[in-house]
Formats: sequence, structure tokens, C-alpha cells
Amino acid sequence: MPHAPLLEARHVARAYREGARSRAVLRDVDLVLEAGERVALLGRSGCGKSTLLNLLGAIDAPDAGTVAIDGVDLGALDERSRTLFRRRHVGFVYQSFNLIPTLTAVENVALPLELNGSATAAARRGAAALLDAIGLGLRADAFPDELSGGEQQRVTVARALVHRPRLLLADEPTGNLDVETGARVLALLRELSAGAGHAQLIVTHSLAVARTADRILTLEDGVVRAAGDGLAW
Repeated sequence: MPHAPLLEARHVARAYREGARSRAVLRDVDLVLEAGERVALLGRSGCGKSTLLNLLGAIDAPDAGTVAIDGVDLGALDERSRTLFRRRHVGFVYQSFNLIPTLTAVENVALPLELNGSATAAARRGAAALLDAIGLGLRADAFPDELSGGEQQRVTVARALVHRPRLLLADEPTGNLDVETGARVLALLRELSAGAGHAQLIVTHSLAVARTADRILTLEDGVVRAAGDGLAW
């Protein structure tokens, strides 16, 4: 019996109202990711990459089509069930870090574990161990505004992976970083995902970032395609 892909999106469409008009952002998206795959989605700013991530990560629902993670059809879940599923099975890394400013680094990283039912003490121990593993053990009690941009993004990566999600979605993860720091963050994503059995989708407009992936896709005119030669980005 053939196995189900880790992520499978079929005929996904999404449009937004702009006054009296409807603007189609995603038209007919098909996307499949296997466990262990690291895939880059390349596209120009404003092409709908972040919209697609929100649909794949169970934040929003598509207007048409289906999204399934490990065979679970997200459209069949009510809003609360979808939220719980997202907390357990999806991790997010954002360009803007999105760390909670009133929480320390270790508290930020521990948050997904606590939301999934872990006791605070156990969650903090797990978070501290992961921060130590990525070289931020001595910064565990620092608040986000006390950390450099590179340190904040490393904390964001740790928070996204601490609960061992099946799917990691990264939205322009190096967009606010210099080239050297961005390269270190990408290396960290590779290192922490090695042997984890999850899939990574890295959304970017940078061809250099995309080339660090196993496979490159493009989002153009609301449709996902395999990348060809002669990319313009």
C-alpha cells in the first residue's frame, strides 16, 4: 500500500476582496512534500508565498482545494481542532522573529511545549537544553531586545523545532539578517532537521537561499511549478 506524503495540497485556491472586486492570489496549487525533504519555494514579493504558508500551516483555510498533513485533511477539522493540530505538528520561522518581548529566550522556546501540555518545569528544561545545543545556553535568560538579530532568529528556530513538529514552515528566515548570519541560520536549520523525519518548506525570494534546499519550486501567477533553468530571481 503506497504511503501518504507528509504534506499534500491539491487544487488549493485563495482570493481576497479588494473593494467590490475579488483578487485571486492562489489559483490551483498542487504541492507534495515527503518526510525528510527540504524544499524551497521561490517567488517575487507579493506573489502569495506567505498566503500559501498560512494555508499549509493550518492558520487559514483555502477557498477551494484540500491540504493534508500526515493524511489528516485540515479542512475536515473545526477551528479548535485545527489550532491544536497546528500546535502539535507544525513549526513556524518568520522573517520578523515574532518572539514575545516580555518572555526570556528560554521562556519563548518553552512556549510550544507548554501549549501542548508539558509542565512548566519540564518545558523549561527541554528549552534550555536546546538553547545550549545551539550555542545560546548563556543567553537563555535574556529578553529579545537584549539579543542580536542573529541570536533572535536562532531562538525562533529553536522555538519552531522544540516540540518536534512534522512540518516546518520558514517564511523568509534570513530576510532580516546579513549574509553571514543568514548562512549560519540556514546551517542551523539543516543541522537540527537532520534525521528528524520532518519536512521543511522554506519560502524565499532569494535564489541563493533556495539553492540550499533539496528541491526548488516557484510560485508564479498563483500556481506552484518545479523550478526550471534561467530563473530571473
